[in-house]
Amino acid sequence: MGFYVVKRLLSAIPTLFIIVTISFFLIRLAPGGPFDLERPLEAKVMENLRKIYQLDKPLYEQYWLYLSALMRGDFGPSFFFRDFTIRELFANGLPISMRLGFSALLLALVVGGTLGVVAAFRQNQAADYAVIGLATFGITVPTFVIAPVLQIVFGLTLAWLPVGGWNDGALRNTVLPILTLALPQIAVIARMMRAAMIEVLRSNPIRTLRANGLPLSVIVRHALRGAALPVVSYLGPAAAALLTGSVVVETIFGIPGVGRYFVDGALNRDYTLVMGTVIMIAVFVMAFNLLVDIVYALIDPRVRYE
Repeated sequence: MGFYVVKRLLSAIPTLFIIVTISFFLIRLAPGGPFDLERPLEAKVMENLRKIYQLDKPLYEQYWLYLSALMRGDFGPSFFFRDFTIRELFANGLPISMRLGFSALLLALVVGGTLGVVAAFRQNQAADYAVIGLATFGITVPTFVIAPVLQIVFGLTLAWLPVGGWNDGALRNTVLPILTLALPQIAVIARMMRAAMIEVLRSNPIRTLRANGLPLSVIVRHALRGAALPVVSYLGPAAAALLTGSVVVETIFGIPGVGRYFVDGALNRDYTLVMGTVIMIAVFVMAFNLLVDIVYALIDPRVRYE
């Protein structure tokens, strides 16, 4: 296992290098620039700005300078948020997005997994139909519809929770954003767990346990090991998406996470901000996929990484 982890980490280096290279040149090829405004700047001001941010150099030299800085852990200054570096922006926003994302993922795993197990044991019964219906509804309804509905119901009508704001991470302010992020994931995990659990319950080992009259808790414990494998595989990209924040949820609830930087960087041609977000997402995806592979081997004894 240790050799496999080291090999995966080493293979991630060229993958990350390719991602950085492609992203760097694609964002430069896009029309417009970071200092293109509706009211053009004076030629001298534009020249000074390009010189300060090293945009006056040839493209290959800009690439080498950025790559050299990146190897030192320097993501460069933001072209749009000019009082901050990319590292400072992420240091402020990433912990907030990670807290929301991790909480939403944990809630989705617990609730979705439980609903999926219940539906599998009550197949073709009222509970099963209810779970399928709720899961289908949760998958099809987008977050920009769920969030306002939760705000209207729990914030304005019942006045139980605030409709927005961060308030230094107070629990009351995080409930609605976490629910909004978690509901689609609950639906996906419930459907996946139901399908996998039904297949496992029909396998010969589990049928033997049920024929011997073992308690339901014992059957569930044994069946979960096999049924959890598809869910574990799904958690890798899902965790990366949730932990890097959601631009829709953070915008609607006024949360100062990193989600808004995705759109701000693209719309304002903030080269360094776009590159920083791309690298951050790539690192999260590779890290969580590696973690999923390790957990996969721990759950399924048939899987061995030599």
